[in-house]
Amino acid sequence: MNWPKHGSNPQFLYRALNQEYPSNFIDFSTNINPLGMPEEIRNELIIGIDELEHYPDSTGIELKNEIAKKENIATEGVLLGNGAAEIITIIGRWLQGEQVLICQPTFSEYEASCLQNQCLVEYISLDELETPSNVFERFHSVRAIFLCNPNNPTGEVLEKDIILNLLREAKKTSTYVIIDEAFYDFLEDEHTYSIYLHEYSNLIILRSLTKMYAIAGLRLGYALMEGNLQEKLSAFLPHWNVNSLALRTGRIALTLDEFTEETRKHILKEKKRLFYYFDQNGYQYSLSRVNYYLLRDPSMDEQTELLNYLTAQGIVPRHTFNFPGLNGRWLRFAIKTESENNRLMEVLQTWKDRR
Repeated sequence: MNWPKHGSNPQFLYRALNQEYPSNFIDFSTNINPLGMPEEIRNELIIGIDELEHYPDSTGIELKNEIAKKENIATEGVLLGNGAAEIITIIGRWLQGEQVLICQPTFSEYEASCLQNQCLVEYISLDELETPSNVFERFHSVRAIFLCNPNNPTGEVLEKDIILNLLREAKKTSTYVIIDEAFYDFLEDEHTYSIYLHEYSNLIILRSLTKMYAIAGLRLGYALMEGNLQEKLSAFLPHWNVNSLALRTGRIALTLDEFTEETRKHILKEKKRLFYYFDQNGYQYSLSRVNYYLLRDPSMDEQTELLNYLTAQGIVPRHTFNFPGLNGRWLRFAIKTESENNRLMEVLQTWKDRR
């Protein structure tokens, strides 16, 4: 079956399932903040609309300065992208022909970008990092390792000691460690490894501003790294890659601490309700610490039958057929509003009752 490569755009999933595209559905496949776009950003977009008559600042210096200040690093270490996906793309070009290691299961774009650039891609499971001696031996031949933390699609977070050990060993062989923190701001403790950039010049941190602030259509992400490396990667970017409205929005987003805290409280409250329901009704789920999770009915191995049932009821999860190691045995769901999560539980209950 020709499964869609990403969440969102549910029409592609309905087409793959050979189902009629419904007029009403709830899209649980996209991990965007259920509280929606903050009013401050909405207002800023309206104010900034006239800027579209002019070219944006090609350096994005004001936004870079604000990010650098917040992260306590030099401005030269900030790279802006048209979404974090653009930065992943140029990292693939930078690594062209190199040998890379990808921790699975994970976001498919790392693999896609590397393969497009003739990289020799190898894989390890996240479990292997818990007893990593064999992994570290491979660093002698590996140019870079990709690690998603919090993990997409599980929502789980690796222990700090595991990642610091990995950073120490990778530094010995000048292996780059690329940590994708696209969902770090949904964590209750907002733990980030950007504080180690001063110590590890081989560390690259990826971030997204589209998830927390519900601006996926605007496209805005950034990366943090040592200044000389930022200069090398910038050479692969197109000119004016970040538009005027995205630059304005990014500066506002960095100030919205109350909105971020409100979001975390909502996610935690809804996650507790959902996970309690899953426990009571025999569903298995990942121990996610962010705004999405994996779910499965343990009475089946592959979850295609459940996927078909949910979509027929207007519930759109994310399939996992293109997550190596999962292979369709789980479905991924975003945490949504209270009423939307209630609807999910209602449909899951009817699924259980009919079996």
